[in-house]
Amino acid sequence: MTEPNIRKHLLRDEGEVIVDEVRRHWVAFVVPFAELAGAFVLLLASLVVDLDLAGLLLLLAIGLLLHGGWGALREHRDRFVITNMRVFRVHGVLTSNLATMPLHRILDIAVKKPVTGRILGYGHFVFESAAQEQGLRDIRYVGRPDERDLAIQRVVQRSGLRGPRVN
Repeated sequence: MTEPNIRKHLLRDEGEVIVDEVRRHWVAFVVPFAELAGAFVLLLASLVVDLDLAGLLLLLAIGLLLHGGWGALREHRDRFVITNMRVFRVHGVLTSNLATMPLHRILDIAVKKPVTGRILGYGHFVFESAAQEQGLRDIRYVGRPDERDLAIQRVVQRSGLRGPRVN
């Protein structure tokens, strides 16, 4: 249940194959895991403090545990997929959301790398398309963004949607 079923979205009869499946970079999990660590600290603290305060700490720990766990699961289930025909994003925990864009609709891809992203190896994609499908406009926390940008450019080039580059 924790892994999204990417393959069910493929157009197998049309020959669609996965070129790359992008999971969130580990940086996207820092806040949820910090919340989980905070919940653990509060649980330990509730064992050594006054009984009245222990109940409050226990409630806070449970809240942090639920919020951090939900955040980690949400990040884990967020996938960006590059195929030989399109790009799509599947995300959601209880509900599954799918946003898709055929390769011919991609007008431009901007790769944004903040300072921490340059150091830790992640970036964010910003897609410009004819339809501006909001579910695929911003893809955040992409590991190895330059390699993945080149993969998309190669797929677009091989599909014949853009002519050869002239220098």
